[in-house]
Amino acid sequence: MVWVRSPVYFYKRGETFYFSRAVPSDLQHRFDKRKVEVSLRTKSEIRAHKSAAALSDRLERYWDSLRMEMIYSRELGLSVIGEAAAQHASKLTFDEVLKLYHRLKGVGKTKLFFEGSERSIRYLKDCLGHTNIDSLMPGDAGLFRDYRLGRGMSSSSVRRVIASVRAMLNLVIKEYGLSGPNIFNGVFIPKDLHKRERPPIPPDEIQRIQNECMLVDDEPRWLVALISDTGIRLAEACGLLHSDIQINDTVPHLVIREHPWRRLKTSSSSRELPLVGAALWAAERITEQQTEFAFPKYCSQAECKANSASAALNKWLKPRVSENCVIHSFRHSLRDRLRAVECPADIADAIGGWTTVGVGQGYGRGYGLAVKRKWMLELGSPHA
Repeated sequence: MVWVRSPVYFYKRGETFYFSRAVPSDLQHRFDKRKVEVSLRTKSEIRAHKSAAALSDRLERYWDSLRMEMIYSRELGLSVIGEAAAQHASKLTFDEVLKLYHRLKGVGKTKLFFEGSERSIRYLKDCLGHTNIDSLMPGDAGLFRDYRLGRGMSSSSVRRVIASVRAMLNLVIKEYGLSGPNIFNGVFIPKDLHKRERPPIPPDEIQRIQNECMLVDDEPRWLVALISDTGIRLAEACGLLHSDIQINDTVPHLVIREHPWRRLKTSSSSRELPLVGAALWAAERITEQQTEFAFPKYCSQAECKANSASAALNKWLKPRVSENCVIHSFRHSLRDRLRAVECPADIADAIGGWTTVGVGQGYGRGYGLAVKRKWMLELGSPHA
């Protein structure tokens, strides 16, 4: 790329010349870009110089007319519709954006929602060194991504943080009718190169763990046992209400549904899941307790403490399972156990709450409890 400097700027990209000029800072709030950049559609430097000079003159006249409009508007006490709001929005600080987001989007949300958004804004301020959205530049999104990755944050965590920042800025854009793009849209996040795989827990280890859970017989062990023969996600289990456990139904089952204190990962996660084996034992023990929540140690109306549960359960599991196996490994094990009994893939997806690919999967009501239970009984749990 070759730059040519004269009264205006134009440069050569490949064989073609392009015009490029920054929008004056006093007018940037009127536009969705900070730079005017167009092809001059010529390979000739002489023609490019003339075209660029003419375009620059037209821009100067246009910008002067906008400035005069602003002067006349102020003298008459008028403002262009939306301009005042846009100017106000451009002066918002990140903390003010956060307050707006909490006020409009925080109704009924858990403590996790507020802590996560506050943390994302704190990361953004630490990285950029300024606190005003008007100072955001297109390259700041990539800079922020690299900053968090460089500090050891996993790609999946960076993806969540950027999604949080993007949601907050999208809200400001909609609320104030801004026309500019959200610089955090479409940010590329590389995959974790050194992400540890979560291997499934071998069947003999599952049996030993289930036996020990029944021997210890307390709330954390009920949680482990419930997950061991259902493969549900830890957060799905921690967030269960007592009423989500239908132990006296014709087919005893769990109702996995969204709650204010615990969101579900995907739409497919909402499901009814039969209880068999150690999971049925755990459900019976839970329903004997007169509590609103299935696991009050890890959940309340205020929040679902799945992270706390994960740390405690993984610490207990570590000496009892193969290397790198964690509580989530029971979910991987369930999939392997279903494969071992040749369970059809779409039924396995329905049991695990995995998203099934295919247009036809969007039709009908899916598989009933009886069908799911039939295949789950095939898993061969020693406690079935």
